[in-house]
Amino acid sequence: MIKRGVLIAFLTLGAGFAQASETCSTSAVDIRGDWGQAHFNVEVADDAEEQQKGLMFREKMSASAGMLFVYERPHTARFWMKNTLIPLDMLFLDETGRVTRIAENAKPLDETPIDGGDNVLMILEINGGMARGLGITVGSELRHPAFDSAIAAWPCPTE
Repeated sequence: MIKRGVLIAFLTLGAGFAQASETCSTSAVDIRGDWGQAHFNVEVADDAEEQQKGLMFREKMSASAGMLFVYERPHTARFWMKNTLIPLDMLFLDETGRVTRIAENAKPLDETPIDGGDNVLMILEINGGMARGLGITVGSELRHPAFDSAIAAWPCPTE
């Protein structure tokens, strides 16, 4: 569970950075919606080995951190929490970068499949409770250079 003071500090810092950020980085994502904006530093899992390991065996993760799973094409996504020691929120994203489904507070070590739905191109994992705490909802938009800027809901700026 995320402490309220930490969450408020993160919202203030994260939202300010996301608004000020004019560039995109492969090691970060910005997310926005009616609720505001946030910024997460991410590890990118874009190959089978990285995706299989994910955040397994980690005992903690910074409030401003996450893992972005990037796939070559949209697919039906199902995740589980095998060997994952911390609760996670999973944000399932379509090819435009819109959040299509949120799995909140996935239970550590649970092997029950978590259905992310169809046409999932990326998945952002953040600390459990963070999505609700920030107000992230289905329809929120995520920005990252891995999205095709021609169809992205919130494309990275062109240089």
